[in-house]
Amino acid sequence: MMNDASKLRSDVEAIATSDGRQVGTDGHTRAKKLLLQRLGDLGLDPYLNDSYELPYESSQQSFANLVGVVPGTDPTRDPILIGAHYDSVIPSYCADDNAAAVAITLLAAEKIKPLQLDRDLVIALFDAEEPPYFLSEDMGSTRFVREQNRTKKFHAAIIMDLVGHDVELTLPGLEGAATAAAGLLFMTGAESHAALPNVVRHCLPDCELPVVASLNRNVGDMSDHHAFRLDSVPYLFLSCGRWQHYHQISDTPDKLNYDKMANICELVVQLCRRLSTTELPRSEQPATAEQLENGFVDTTQFELELIRGVFGDALDLFLDALEMKSLDSRADLNQLASRLQSFFEI
Repeated sequence: MMNDASKLRSDVEAIATSDGRQVGTDGHTRAKKLLLQRLGDLGLDPYLNDSYELPYESSQQSFANLVGVVPGTDPTRDPILIGAHYDSVIPSYCADDNAAAVAITLLAAEKIKPLQLDRDLVIALFDAEEPPYFLSEDMGSTRFVREQNRTKKFHAAIIMDLVGHDVELTLPGLEGAATAAAGLLFMTGAESHAALPNVVRHCLPDCELPVVASLNRNVGDMSDHHAFRLDSVPYLFLSCGRWQHYHQISDTPDKLNYDKMANICELVVQLCRRLSTTELPRSEQPATAEQLENGFVDTTQFELELIRGVFGDALDLFLDALEMKSLDSRADLNQLASRLQSFFEI
């Protein structure tokens, strides 16, 4: 029997082939056929009608979101969604972007199915996330939220992108911390609902994974959580950030850390379990532009707590390497986000 890391590698190697998965190409058609088969192998229910495939068209181009459901015990409750895009930006492997997240999504569905959550879990593999469709009306997740959504609202959404690689934090004076930094996972969206920080707090002890959180506004909408954020859905976006192989032909399956991906999958499973039983009440009033941009809750202490937990006694060295004097306030966190964005060229 394969362990989780081996299952993830098998799916990534099947999805990420040399011809890529650009919209409108033979590689995209091949990947779509493969993923439809995988959703069927997992025994998921179709999201709409009798097919996992949710097609749409624009400017004579055909697209398709691929969506299945892990049934919960109470289908009348708002469902949770796990989502990742399956298209590629170039005609190449694009293993980290985004076959890794697709593989984690499929494994999470497999692991959650026997748990029988209190509500349905929607497994969504989105099309057309990459340019030229990024943040356009034709982006798969945008079409899904606006036109293909069969429910009035989602309970919560977990979106993943670039979640297969080690984080390379090669800062002066921090050479010894490089190994610890490799396992980092970045998170945004905890500010989208007051209950989310505690949900994450309860899940982290069960996962061998150092997590650092930031406000989404500090990096912007970098993936499919965009549509859910604008629709006021509580969400968490998980990513390891950009790396040297981002959007390059060198983004190949052999460079990914499958043990880390297995840990990320376990976090996603635990988040779904906790979210399923956590009430996430929302106002009947439409969200303001400020709330959509800045969030609904102050997560300053939560973010400080996570980063202190990750770096421990090495935090002062970390701040020195970034030429920062302190990390105690929202202003400090904003400065940290800016320094890290410059480092990672985001």
